[in-house]
Amino acid sequence: MSKFLLELSYLIGSVTFILGLKMLGSPDRARKGNLVAAAGMVLAIAGTVLFHEKDGAPIGNIPWILAAMGIGTVVGWLMAMKVKMTAMPQMVSFFNGMGGACAAIISLVEYHSHPEGSAGYLLIVFLGLVIGTVSFSGSIIAYGKLDEKIKDFGGRYLTYLNLLLLALIAVVLTIAVVNPEMLGGSSLWILLALSFLYGVLFVMPIGGADMPVVISLLNSFTGMAAAFGGFLYGNQVMLTGGILVGSAGTILTVLMCKAMNRSLLNVIIGSFGGGGAAGKSATGDQTVREISLTDTAILCAYAGRVCIVPGYGLAVAQAQHICHELEKKLEEKGVEVTYAIHPVAGRMPGHMNVLLAEADVPYPKLIEMEEANPNLPNTDVVIVVGANDVVNPAAENDPSSPIYGMPVLKVWEAKNTIVLKRSMRAGYAGIENELFFLPKTKMLFGDAKDTLQKLVGELKDL
Repeated sequence: MSKFLLELSYLIGSVTFILGLKMLGSPDRARKGNLVAAAGMVLAIAGTVLFHEKDGAPIGNIPWILAAMGIGTVVGWLMAMKVKMTAMPQMVSFFNGMGGACAAIISLVEYHSHPEGSAGYLLIVFLGLVIGTVSFSGSIIAYGKLDEKIKDFGGRYLTYLNLLLLALIAVVLTIAVVNPEMLGGSSLWILLALSFLYGVLFVMPIGGADMPVVISLLNSFTGMAAAFGGFLYGNQVMLTGGILVGSAGTILTVLMCKAMNRSLLNVIIGSFGGGGAAGKSATGDQTVREISLTDTAILCAYAGRVCIVPGYGLAVAQAQHICHELEKKLEEKGVEVTYAIHPVAGRMPGHMNVLLAEADVPYPKLIEMEEANPNLPNTDVVIVVGANDVVNPAAENDPSSPIYGMPVLKVWEAKNTIVLKRSMRAGYAGIENELFFLPKTKMLFGDAKDTLQKLVGELKDL
């Protein structure tokens, strides 16, 4: 009976994971989907604690298990409640790293429990160790870079070093599986050290607008490592969850690489568009043209179509709610308002979608880049709020730029472009944006939230 109840809890948990993931594809159902998947996980954990048996005996160390779960729940809840939207990517990286560390620890424990396992068993153990460790160390470096505690560091030599490390990992793993006696127990620790070093070095040179892709890739690594843990324990729900996370993360990574015009191989070896190169400086007319709040309000109020391009600066200023208010005020005046979303705007996949959904912006108004670009020439006013690299023309016309080849929102094709910024400071990629100097671009300097509030006030007076 216990085995039946255990397998039933795993089956229900697996189904809720699939349903939850499906619901996450729609912003209006994403919250419910998250709760459904979480309920399935709670059921799977409860089933394991209550009904799992080994050699006919129930699971032991229940007090320790409950204590660990309690501590983890409290810490996770406090972190999630206190995190600001601007720091959400850091928290995602940190939690993802903890998942990778957990998978690696499982492999360490299982190896010492069954050192004489079959070649297939050892392969799963070592793959879980390698991928989990890479995910852990890479995610922690990503956390530090997103939090601006770790600077970009790299060069061509680092690419070759990463390739050498991958080759060493492959050689040691093969020896450990095919001829375990050759290295003995030291193979485990050698793989652990090499994997940890590779995780650090392959993320180190990555910077600029490329970090969201890395977060997605590391997330897929953690999913794969968890799936290997499911194989080791014969745990269906762990296997299902790992496969879902791994496959979803991989698909998202490939799609984002395509959106960035990058190669997935370059991500793995760590030569993925680092922020070290500055590209050439903008040439020609270097005049910055400012615009007043009143003129901005008049231009927007009498426009037929206005497009808002959100970026990380919108999150920093916490201006999503007042941005939604601006949208509603313009629509009251008969203006069609949409939001153009770049796939890697912000610091993690979907950052802008989550931010605007928090402010109750209707999802149909969020237009993806591929659909937005053809409509920009027919747009009267584009308002860029805190975005920089994703609207930089250098991606199309400067081969020396680190973002060259990356598809961008072609806001310069609109009839008027208004850029809201605090200053002329470069974006996350550390390069100058020639958009600011184009004849149709006007700069509206100031804090995004404060500026938008004043702009809404001007619109009310018109």
